[in-house]
Amino acid sequence: MAQPDKTAGSPDQSGFKMPDPALLGRSMAEIAERSQRIVGEWLKRQEAGEKPADQSHIGSAFLEMTTRLMANPAHLVQAQIGFWQDYMTLWQNTARRMMGVDSPPVIDSPNDRRFKDGAWKESEVFDFIKQSYLLSARFVQDVVTHVDGLDPKTAQKVDFYSRQFIDAMSPSNFLLTNPEVLRKTAETGGENLLKGLSNLLGDLERGKGQLRIKMTDMDAFQVGENIGVSDGKVVYQNDLMQLIQYTPTTAKALKRPLVIAPPWINKFYILDLRPRNSFVRWAVSQGHTVFVISWVNPDEHLAEKNFEDYMHLGFLAALDAIEAATGEKEVNAIGYCLGGTLLASTLAFMAAKDDTRIKTATFFVTMMDFREAGELGVFIDEEQLNALEEKMNKRGYLEGSEMATTFNMLRANDLIWSFVVNNYLMGNDPFPFDLLYWNADSTRMPAKMHSFYLRNMYQENLLAVPGGISLSGVPIDLGQVKTPAYFLSTREDHIAPWKSTYRGTQLLGGDNRFVLAASGHIAGVVNPPEGGKYNHWVNKDLPADPETWFAGATELAGSWWPDWHRWVTSFSKAQVTARQPGDGKLPALENAPGSYVKVRLT
Repeated sequence: MAQPDKTAGSPDQSGFKMPDPALLGRSMAEIAERSQRIVGEWLKRQEAGEKPADQSHIGSAFLEMTTRLMANPAHLVQAQIGFWQDYMTLWQNTARRMMGVDSPPVIDSPNDRRFKDGAWKESEVFDFIKQSYLLSARFVQDVVTHVDGLDPKTAQKVDFYSRQFIDAMSPSNFLLTNPEVLRKTAETGGENLLKGLSNLLGDLERGKGQLRIKMTDMDAFQVGENIGVSDGKVVYQNDLMQLIQYTPTTAKALKRPLVIAPPWINKFYILDLRPRNSFVRWAVSQGHTVFVISWVNPDEHLAEKNFEDYMHLGFLAALDAIEAATGEKEVNAIGYCLGGTLLASTLAFMAAKDDTRIKTATFFVTMMDFREAGELGVFIDEEQLNALEEKMNKRGYLEGSEMATTFNMLRANDLIWSFVVNNYLMGNDPFPFDLLYWNADSTRMPAKMHSFYLRNMYQENLLAVPGGISLSGVPIDLGQVKTPAYFLSTREDHIAPWKSTYRGTQLLGGDNRFVLAASGHIAGVVNPPEGGKYNHWVNKDLPADPETWFAGATELAGSWWPDWHRWVTSFSKAQVTARQPGDGKLPALENAPGSYVKVRLT
């Protein structure tokens, strides 16, 4: 009897598509050529003296944990007994399911997006794999988080890197244990894996031998064309920033201009992504004359720029420029994250100089007290800072991609492993997403400034100490700041934890208001009223304990933006005829968003 012809590229009766030999051959030849080139570039860098990252601090932390654990093994034994009991129950329940008897899960994670595919629940095999992983993850976390005698810093490291390991070992990250990947492999004859390997090589090529995961379609966006499109002009620039004045959309404008300083870790257009979620566009529509600082993407020529240079060439230069552009000395100011830390420092500097030009200050997700800086503290110790400074001093700056990798590790499942599965295992192209484009558009940090910032604030927490740091010879005392302040923090912030940002209300000496928004460091801030997506909490009282504040807070629906607008205009509602960029003493230099923001990393 003749056998049916199985044409390459056609599915057989089982639904498995046979691979196309011609496509396979071309793909493997291309993969071999690209791989050879990547390895060659890597070898050249090794010859040039490039050193791999020093991970000894991780090993020493786990060694200390193991030593403490072995000194009192009772908890380990108890955890092991509980783990094996749960595992035996899982075996028994799985056997019952195979015999058609419904059995409840031993452990479940219903909201875990890694296991959203139906097969993780419907298939006895994949359900067993999932539950085995969840039990093992719980066992590891239970052991490492209950070790007596570890200092808090070491315990934080052990916990963080244990979770990195647990996340990496999820069965969803591997071909043979991910039902969705197996299904697509069968349907495409393995073409998804070839495409995924090509995607992997492309990411290695972009990173010049280091993996830089492509999170979005980088060709789908262009700053100034479909993101960062609010109309305005650059009216001033210096070595560190361009100052953008936005075109009014109302006949009248508030007399006091509004100046916004974003962090220089990222680019300013997070506040002007698209018209529908642009804080800049919304603030203009409310009658604010909006100025935004667009920081330069520094190179080795700015290696010696320090934190105080960002103060003088940032906020203070902007105040002088705004006065020239509008004739107004008094302004409202906003600082976002590191830009907020700079704003607080600048206000203390101005207080010492009796300079009262900033009449209200708003702090978006800003830390001033760094004693509990969240998981970023894992990367801040003497050993790691020395290694980082050695690397920065050779180049004159911290590479933006290295900073981005650190932030991505804080949410590894969302910002690393989900893309590994989608791009490399499923062989999909990343989806166009404006927020992820902005996230990938990282910037460098000048070596001297970044070292000052990490050591004096993250490591020593000196900004919270009166006179702990000095800028241009002036001791900085946040308690001398009497400017009314609005604090906006977010409940799920993994970069600036809200309980830490709340402490700023206890440091500044003026009339303060604290508002807590839902979601995280970005989404909770960029939350326009029309979307109605995230709620926020308010409480006019400011007790010392943030939990006490939250217990007495009132939850309100929707965006915090209108609350902020009511607050800032309560200090002055005076209006003037709306000002056009370039009509004052400062001529328009170029159209917004300017040229500084368009400098990308290679």
